[in-house]
Amino acid sequence: MSGLYQLRKEYLKETLSEDELNTDPFKQFSDWFDQVRASDLPDPTSMVLSTCGSDKRPSSRIVLLKEFTAEGFMFFTNYNSKKGRQIKQNPYGSLLFSWNVLERQIRIEGKIVKVDAAKSDEYFQSRPEGSRIGAWTSPQSEEIPSREFLEIMEKKLQNEFKAYTIPRPPQWGGYRLIPDLFEFWQGRESRLHDRFEYYQENQVWKIRRLGP
Repeated sequence: MSGLYQLRKEYLKETLSEDELNTDPFKQFSDWFDQVRASDLPDPTSMVLSTCGSDKRPSSRIVLLKEFTAEGFMFFTNYNSKKGRQIKQNPYGSLLFSWNVLERQIRIEGKIVKVDAAKSDEYFQSRPEGSRIGAWTSPQSEEIPSREFLEIMEKKLQNEFKAYTIPRPPQWGGYRLIPDLFEFWQGRESRLHDRFEYYQENQVWKIRRLGP
């Protein structure tokens, strides 16, 4: 394990200064997101979602960003999953985007709310057929007896839905994280990174530099 001490790199690609920042954190996110989409990074929409239920034990997993607007950052899941249960108990969470190809990270914190049924229906019908059947097949986060159990359920549902449009499962839909804090991190040499935090004061976004 001691060999891990030698695994290090310097961050030399970019800098970040106050005069480069957009005063609107959503626009700053959009600018960085456009740059990462133009890079060779796979899955630029992947983000770490962290939630914490009533037991105060944090839990993290990667989900996919499906929309971002001035209203917030949207993702979809099974409402009965572990994350869904935690959000019901404690409707606050955080997102982390790690874009190593640009030596950048973005942290976002805020309240999580369900999106309306119409929005969930719209997105669900845009998914490939296999993914729609998969949403019905999987009792997400619950114990299952085997892989074969999933495959049997999938075939059964494929036959059931063969004759008509696959509806959205009632236990599946969207959430939106409504930010009250952003942090933009740019890697720098000697671990003296550039970090800027956007926070709200009287419903106005303010910016402050943080120590690395």
